[in-house]
Amino acid sequence: MAKSAKITVHPEFKVGQVDKRLYGAFLEPIRNWVYGAVWNPKHPQADDRGFRKDVLALIREFGLSQVRLPGGNWTSGWEWENSIGPLSERKTQLDLAWRQYEPNTIGHDEYLEWSKRAGIDPIYTLNLGTADITSAFHCVDYSINPGHSFWSELRKKYGHVDPYPIKTWCLGNEMDGPWQIASWEKDPKGYGIKAHEIAKIIKWINPACETVVCGSCSPHTATYPSWDMEVLEQCYETMDYVSIHHYYSAPEGNIDALLNASQSFEDFITTTLASCDHMKTKKKSRKTMMIAFDEYSAHQAKPADPVYWYDARRENIMEFSKENLAQPFRRYDDCVYPERGHRPQASEMLEALALNSIALTLLRHADRIKIGCLTGFIQHALRIDGDHSWKTAIYYAYEQLNKYGQGVSLMPIIDGPVHDVEQTKTDWWHENPTCEGVQLIEGAATLNEEKGEAAIFYLNKDQYNDIPVDLDLRGFEGYKLLEHTQMYSDDLNAQNSWDNQEVIKPRAVPSTKIEGGRISTVAKKLSWNCVRLNKTK
Repeated sequence: MAKSAKITVHPEFKVGQVDKRLYGAFLEPIRNWVYGAVWNPKHPQADDRGFRKDVLALIREFGLSQVRLPGGNWTSGWEWENSIGPLSERKTQLDLAWRQYEPNTIGHDEYLEWSKRAGIDPIYTLNLGTADITSAFHCVDYSINPGHSFWSELRKKYGHVDPYPIKTWCLGNEMDGPWQIASWEKDPKGYGIKAHEIAKIIKWINPACETVVCGSCSPHTATYPSWDMEVLEQCYETMDYVSIHHYYSAPEGNIDALLNASQSFEDFITTTLASCDHMKTKKKSRKTMMIAFDEYSAHQAKPADPVYWYDARRENIMEFSKENLAQPFRRYDDCVYPERGHRPQASEMLEALALNSIALTLLRHADRIKIGCLTGFIQHALRIDGDHSWKTAIYYAYEQLNKYGQGVSLMPIIDGPVHDVEQTKTDWWHENPTCEGVQLIEGAATLNEEKGEAAIFYLNKDQYNDIPVDLDLRGFEGYKLLEHTQMYSDDLNAQNSWDNQEVIKPRAVPSTKIEGGRISTVAKKLSWNCVRLNKTK
């Protein structure tokens, strides 16, 4: 057994208030994410609008707070005006981002109706690629203005009397990305000015609305982090959040590299915060900029796996895009399963550890990160085929964070065994530096004083050894142990399935006891742990 680890958590180790939107999701009509998983009128559990009730039920059970929609790259070429009104009058568009025909069967109103039925708040992404300021103005007017204008009355005409409850607006998607239609990569100043003007419109229609400006969409772009500062130079006063994205990649089979994703996110976050604070000082502003980490994921890839279609260091985008351009444009007509092109992780357990370690990183920065969106919640936390939907290991761990990781974020002090993670590279884009002295136990914690509850989350990244854990909770005087659950699998190839949905899930550890404010337990190798405390009355 490996060297033991000590985790010290104290109610005074406060980071900041946790926003309920920290544990959210991102949705985009890629492949069958929308046409098939969200909407399929041929499904036996389709409701009156064609939405799958089995999927809606799992989302409501999870308690998902918000979803950023209707997309990412797709949004930069989407004309929302083509997606409203009678279906017979809607226009089919060419989606260049994902080489699809977009029929607009699921349009602006349908996305927001689905959000309502799922019990979630929509975070809406506007097209700042091909669309102009007038189009954005009309979209906001149509969506949230109570009435009397042409666009708000048109919304009523189409059967939506009340304004939509859209509080937060994303001003474009990854506008620094050269793969983006109408990319602003070469003109951050121009994008910042345009975003500023649209933010004024939104806040003049409803001052309670929040605006999100695009920061760097990856720590690997050639313009990072100068892009963020050049954009914020133009719009700092009208923005509430800077959006950042990160898709972490590790070589297939390299468990240490995959589970080190959180270190890459940590570096990205601290640099972005420094950029924002630099601009705050430069502007002599009293406002502190927050972060919306509204797309993230981690995966394993084979070397030279073409995850991205554009090399920012190449002059000719067509050269890099040959493989993509060779694919025919796809139609959604039949909502075909299994999902074409979908590559589930080789190990559901490892995917759960990697994605939830990232979520722990966001939680440790809860004072500044208020929005978090797990990409592909529909296809990561849930598994969906043509007939059924069920929970994955990712769902269970993420659900515990969503349910119990509320209140105030606490920073745990961890002292335990460490290891070095060697430099890795899966393609020109995904190159991760050597990291030395990385803690094998990673964690975060929360305190909900209103409910008299505390939660400590930690995972063991060691693929070879169980690690004894000494959990020092002496600061929580008057609290008792409510439960300790642990999720792990001796078989890393195990998967939850429709026929057996609980192969991997958190299970109670009845032997765990608290004595004198301390808990001594063992974190099994490659395990996820949740310890909950409750204040005695």
